Amino acid sequence: MAYQALNEQTILDYIKSRPALESIFPPDAPLTAKEVGDGNLNMVYIVQNAGAPYQSAIVKQALPYLRILGESWTLTRERMRFETQALLQYNKLTPGLAPAIYDVDDEMSLIVMEHLNDHLIMRKALVARQRLPHFADHVSTFLARNLFFTSDLYLTGLAKKTLLAQYINPHLNKIQEDFVFTNPLMASPENQWNPLVDDEVQRVRTDGALKIAAAELKAGYMTHAQALIHSDLHTGSIMLNAQDTRVIDPEFAFFGPMGFDVGALLENLILNCLSHYGHTPDPDVRTEYQNYLLAMVRDIWQQFAHKFETLWVENNQGELTPPQYWHYAGGEEAFAEFRRRYLLNLLRDTAGYGGVKMLRRMMGVVGVWDISSIEDTSKRAVAERLAIRIGARWLKAHQQINTVDDLIAIVKEEMAVQETRVAVQG
Repeated sequence: MAYQALNEQTILDYIKSRPALESIFPPDAPLTAKEVGDGNLNMVYIVQNAGAPYQSAIVKQALPYLRILGESWTLTRERMRFETQALLQYNKLTPGLAPAIYDVDDEMSLIVMEHLNDHLIMRKALVARQRLPHFADHVSTFLARNLFFTSDLYLTGLAKKTLLAQYINPHLNKIQEDFVFTNPLMASPENQWNPLVDDEVQRVRTDGALKIAAAELKAGYMTHAQALIHSDLHTGSIMLNAQDTRVIDPEFAFFGPMGFDVGALLENLILNCLSHYGHTPDPDVRTEYQNYLLAMVRDIWQQFAHKFETLWVENNQGELTPPQYWHYAGGEEAFAEFRRRYLLNLLRDTAGYGGVKMLRRMMGVVGVWDISSIEDTSKRAVAERLAIRIGARWLKAHQQINTVDDLIAIVKEEMAVQETRVAVQG
């Protein structure tokens, strides 16, 4: 059928018209639909059988504009194709770490997928101080496998470029290029920030070294086609419970720098860590959970680096350095050193991209719910000020980072300054 934006009524007839969904919903099922999208781009519906609520699905449809900014901000609906391709790729390379796909309708820019009704958006689980014993293992596996197996470390040049051509995503690239790297660091009408941290915002926007570093990283984002990246891998794009983890919403997917994905995930964990200055008033409970999150950051990087390197050693068949490249006396040692340097550069990219994304969340168009949900603006400003200072330091120092503990040390140093400030004021 020709494209039309569905609503809570028209979607019911649409679902019943799709043969692929007959195994999910019986033809005579009394269906209900509820729009639940809280994202910035698309409409998201939960469709259920009222007579058997366990029969349910998620329907996601792209609008021809940027939802957060309104119909005047037109945007191609092709983003749903990128999301579908990426989810299918994830289900191939990391089965069980993305939702299952039930139906795809390219003409309607629509996808029907598994309803993860016993999962929470990760942001909300973290604000509630939940413990997630398997998350570091799950997400490090997701990152290592999806990044390695779509890179030149594994693929031939022909296979890599053929796959890359399927992910030419200029319209959503443009959103990231503007709203992550550029607009938050200058005057731009859509920017938003808490007036209580205006001094920090203005300091960042006039810091030449910081802005050079951000511009260099933007150049990498625009040109460094290392692997297929999710390109929006934050804690709002992950649904989970204590046992299970699923990555969702990869409409921004394209071939870019690996560190952008890893950095986005780690900086979101840091932002949640800081949000507990507003969400968790008991200092002992707050400190314990903040330390838990910092340990999670360390575990994710260390597990990711180990898994990525293991995959590389066991599957070194890509065109970057084929096996025979290292077939000489001393070649094994040289290969090990090359892997060490590669992962170090990836960590430094992680720091830089994580830093610039932390800044954009505090002073750009889209904040982060963990912090924006703190109603008291003075308490919110504590988290925001720390995030700006930490993000600026990660960004400016990213080429000097040697271990993940260097990143964690910056966080702890800034948090210690905050604790000292509270002690002096108290």
